Amino acid sequence: MTPKTILIVDDEKNTREGLSAALEGAYELFLARDAEEAFRLLDSEKFDVVLTDLRMAGKSGLSVIDKALSLPERPVCIMMTAYGNVETAVEAMRRGACDFLPKPVNLEKLEIVIQRALQTRNVVEENKELHRRLDKKFNLAGIIGNSGALTRVVEQVRQVAQARASVLLLGETGTGKELFAQMIHQNSPRASGPFIPVHCAALPENLLESELFGYEKGAFTGAVERRVGRFEAADGGTLFLDEIGEIDAATQVKLLRFLETRTLERLGSQKPVQVDARLVCATNKNLEEMAAKGTFREDLFYRLSVVQIKLPALRERPDDIPLLLSHYLQLFAKENNLRIPSLRPDAQRLLAAYAWPGNIRELRNLCENLVVMRSGAELGEYDLDPRFHAAASTATGSSGESVATAKGPLSREENEKRLLRQALIEAKGNRTKAAALMGISRRTLHRKLVEWPDLDV
Repeated sequence: MTPKTILIVDDEKNTREGLSAALEGAYELFLARDAEEAFRLLDSEKFDVVLTDLRMAGKSGLSVIDKALSLPERPVCIMMTAYGNVETAVEAMRRGACDFLPKPVNLEKLEIVIQRALQTRNVVEENKELHRRLDKKFNLAGIIGNSGALTRVVEQVRQVAQARASVLLLGETGTGKELFAQMIHQNSPRASGPFIPVHCAALPENLLESELFGYEKGAFTGAVERRVGRFEAADGGTLFLDEIGEIDAATQVKLLRFLETRTLERLGSQKPVQVDARLVCATNKNLEEMAAKGTFREDLFYRLSVVQIKLPALRERPDDIPLLLSHYLQLFAKENNLRIPSLRPDAQRLLAAYAWPGNIRELRNLCENLVVMRSGAELGEYDLDPRFHAAASTATGSSGESVATAKGPLSREENEKRLLRQALIEAKGNRTKAAALMGISRRTLHRKLVEWPDLDV
């Protein structure tokens, strides 16, 4: 592992050399006798730590801190001085120093301070990297698809992300409601705060209230200590409540009170707690209909749905299916270090015509299965699961016309093509088996496929 680099800046030769002797071996050390020499080293080298004296001939150590912290990759700065006082320490920390040591420096304490500073720097860098990855992952420009239905949703998310208003995401299961909730958070002024997701249907009714609002020690049997709820954990960020239609009446009342006052009370306490958390909710149910029936509070429904965003089902954006297939096949191939399977045009046509009742989640699962089970293979329509063919057969006749709306009975040729297609599906493209199922010779089957090339594998 590459040793950390430290720049020691002091106009006293004995101090420079003494600190160097104490730290050599564990770090890569650079020495500067004044601020000007430190500036030249900061411009030419990359440092993890800058350890500088305050009072020196020429410019002071504060100017060294200013220079170090103006760099793109900022080192941690530690100030040391024989003229230590509260005002000096405050000024050094205000400039961005992470710690302050009096001279003569206690070498054991110096080592502890350096290690602690480096650990803090590592945490900061890890957080920056995490936010960079999150920004990239949940960047609205990175949405897969360009259909009109999706474009409208993206524009709505872009607008609402900058506001404080509560958002209600509507849509079928698998349409990506949590993904869009996180995009709202990541593209908002709260992006540096926490994003706390809660699946309301996954928590038992008797636990949901305590999970959301927290509790005090002794609030109920088993409450041996105070616990902060999900709302408080989301302070300064976003709380995402999925399947909001599943919450019980008591929790609905407390949720309404929070939206009205921005305060909550932990179970077992009457002391209000102020919380600054934005609420984004999601459901696949019709809350307006539930409110009319009295199974969901009408006043809460209106509070939650200041902004409603309806996410389109995958069948409503068929133009995006090829893009999504390509994206997820590449993604899972990279994750599993496997070759990407390729989809022939007939397979792509079949998948584009499929209704995708499980939406994006179902498509992702298909792509992962194809990558794992058929790595590098070229796949035609008969290589796909029979459910795709069954759906296509139910929806359309061989010519693509809806069976329900076809005029008059199917012709003999159309019936024969349908039977032949079904035989090829059951035989998974094996012509010999398909011919046997049809009760014809393989030569006859070959002649039929030449006549009807759209049925061939």
